[in-house]
Amino acid sequence: MIKFLHISRLLCKHSSSTSYSYCPKPNVIFEKYVNFAIPAAHYVNHTKTKAAAASIVLDPESVKHTVLKPSVIPGWRPTPSTDRTNIVQHYMKLSKIRLTALVVVTSMAGYTMASSPFQWDTFFLCLMGTGLMSCAANAVNQFHEVPFDSQMSRTKHRVLVCGRLTPLHAMTFAATSGVLGLSILYYGVNSLTAFLGLSNLILYTAIYTPLKRISILNTWVGSIVGAIPPLMGWAACANSLDVGAWLMAALLYSWQFPHFNALSWNLRPDYSRAGYRMMAVTNPGLCRRVALRHTVAISVMSALAPALDITKWWFLLGSAPINLYFVYLAYKFYRDTSSATSRKLFRYSLLHLPLLMIMFLISKKKWCAFEKPEDDVENSTYSIDSE
Repeated sequence: MIKFLHISRLLCKHSSSTSYSYCPKPNVIFEKYVNFAIPAAHYVNHTKTKAAAASIVLDPESVKHTVLKPSVIPGWRPTPSTDRTNIVQHYMKLSKIRLTALVVVTSMAGYTMASSPFQWDTFFLCLMGTGLMSCAANAVNQFHEVPFDSQMSRTKHRVLVCGRLTPLHAMTFAATSGVLGLSILYYGVNSLTAFLGLSNLILYTAIYTPLKRISILNTWVGSIVGAIPPLMGWAACANSLDVGAWLMAALLYSWQFPHFNALSWNLRPDYSRAGYRMMAVTNPGLCRRVALRHTVAISVMSALAPALDITKWWFLLGSAPINLYFVYLAYKFYRDTSSATSRKLFRYSLLHLPLLMIMFLISKKKWCAFEKPEDDVENSTYSIDSE
């Protein structure tokens, strides 16, 4: 209280201003610790004229659209939910479009290698039906493996794991693709091709997918799945399966082992974390030996193609360098197993298969692309005789 009286005694009220100022006898201690800032003066308009009222005219239609629309779109959405902005891209990822493309290419090779007349309508229907069946199988596979894909770096960004599609939406897509693909193969191609497609779908979704967490035999079952598409293409063209179809299926079966074993070697931590029983995780020595054995088997089966009257003899000259380099890379992977050797083997496997299929097509012994079917030839002969 004494300090307050001492300070108030040092201040003087001036009649001409509403602000305070220091007295002629200032206190040194007061000036040192207390600082009064005089506020700046502001001009106030004292005119008696009133400002005109501003009038705003609003369009009811614009208000209707602008009021209901939020100024800032929320950055969140519930998951899982269907993101319809990139629905086509999500379907492609759900179908594993690159794997589906490989399946379609191998079925195309099987159709072209068949020793029967080439028909464009059956050819395209076969490719369409095979592709749809592959899309259905891959969608069902991803539906079952969501809890395990979320633990792997390679698969944690899949659409079902991230919640960009609901499980119901994914299974609806799979069911639609499967029914449509099977109908195309049965009604547009033939019953044998439809049976092979349905068998492959069941084998991939009901046997291979759950077996991945039970036994390393899943690799052998998955190789059978990869060997069926060329059979489907051959059956679509010839409506039967002969020795050439089984040779192409055997080549695709053996190709799966060096391809997948090299891929899985660098993914061992992921597979182990997700609980998948792969050769690279449970038996690394067997993984290396199986990859080498099947590259040798591919070379032997390629040499049998001319002997079985499927290709011409110069196919041996064209396929030998391709196959021998494949064996060399597999041997390096067997002797010095590392990330570098496995990566080289995997990358070359992606190049080896299309090169071998091209060599098969170039050296095909019997081309029936420009021949008419037997029924057309008989009908034309009958019409000539009747004339």
